[in-house]
Amino acid sequence: MSEPIARPGAPTNAEVAAQLREMAQLLESQHANPFRVAAYIRGADTIESLSEPVAGIFEARGPEGLDALPAIGEGLAAAIAEILITGSWSQLERLRGSIDAAAVFEQVPGVGSELAHAIHDTLHVDTLEALELACKDGRLEQVPGVGERRAQAICDSVSAILDRRRGARRRARPVPASEEPPVRLLLDVDRDYREKAAAGKLPKIAPKRFNPSGEAWLPIMHANREGWHFTVMYSNTARAHDLHKTHDWVVIYFYDDEHAERQHTVVTETRGSLEGLRVVRGREADCLREARR
Repeated sequence: MSEPIARPGAPTNAEVAAQLREMAQLLESQHANPFRVAAYIRGADTIESLSEPVAGIFEARGPEGLDALPAIGEGLAAAIAEILITGSWSQLERLRGSIDAAAVFEQVPGVGSELAHAIHDTLHVDTLEALELACKDGRLEQVPGVGERRAQAICDSVSAILDRRRGARRRARPVPASEEPPVRLLLDVDRDYREKAAAGKLPKIAPKRFNPSGEAWLPIMHANREGWHFTVMYSNTARAHDLHKTHDWVVIYFYDDEHAERQHTVVTETRGSLEGLRVVRGREADCLREARR
């Protein structure tokens, strides 16, 4: 039997709208693009104005029903679907500093706590969307204990979960690198972030993981360039702390105008032809071509 498309006791319209408004408030306080802030406010207004439960629309028509609402595009529809299915929203929790990537991955059948932490710490990903990409490009098999067959089973399960959120139009194919920001732009955003973080010019959040004092130490940057929206921060994984890379490994989340999120991690390469250079994990070949120009 398939899982229900929205969890029992799914959030009310007011609760969904409140999360969208909180996102807008956090983005505004962290100096994000005003148009992005306004998009979430308009989405909240739409949900609050509905004469029927948004969970009912989702149950009846799926993500396409949400996408058809005024001011709700594909990205916001996917976010609302995530809230209705899980009761939480990973993008919002990240800006709060409260995201628990292991809990996100434990939604996947066959992924327990130990493997969930290994996935997060090895691949530097914290969303199911990023995990799906890691499945498709083979990076998941780099995680200790994950062979080819297990990786395929996890990939199938992740895609099934995300298909319920995204609807038919967005489940047809993975996004190719040609539809991501070019490497030169990712590296430029990485450089800008590290320079501003070092100069103390960025707002900081207090992550809950590996932060017993509750200190607001993690710089966060929002930028809008060449039609892409970026949210950038240092990696806060166990592996980054163990290897003392919390001020080297930079996680870049990027969004198109539909607010659909993807991510890459930029690191200083320690071996091979790119040793000493900044490299976008998963786009090494593009980085090598960029370095040779």
